[in-house]
Amino acid sequence: MSMVRFDPFRDLAVLQDRMNRLFNEAHRPVRREDEGLGTRGAWVPAVDIYEHDGALVMKAELPDLQREDIDVSVENQTLTLRGERRLGSEVTEDSFHRIERAYGSFSRAFTLPATVDATKIAAEYKQGVLTIRLPFREEAKPRSIKVEVAA
Repeated sequence: MSMVRFDPFRDLAVLQDRMNRLFNEAHRPVRREDEGLGTRGAWVPAVDIYEHDGALVMKAELPDLQREDIDVSVENQTLTLRGERRLGSEVTEDSFHRIERAYGSFSRAFTLPATVDATKIAAEYKQGVLTIRLPFREEAKPRSIKVEVAA
């Protein structure tokens, strides 16, 4: 008989993994070959967030939107990204054979860390990508301190 080491957190890790998969599948649109027209899932733009040159940078994919269709606001350390992608006016809905891209309103909210200076946030929209630059506060930036050696 072999000894099995007891890990009290193993079941908790398995439960967390199952819950993560459950929530990820809930947000994934279901695509079946027999879907017809009029099938529209909830649209949530993909976002990348990374740190670069003393700031957090957020890039959101917003294809086919105009600058006027995008709203970025900051309130109570929460950055909210809202907008709406409309079906183009050049083609009527009855002309479509299939609609797989999602249209309609979207809203995403992100809690900003206390190290971000909310007064200096800048946004740029170019080629379907919204780039939001969230600079860090001066006191939050790393700095080097010279250590004097006492004689």
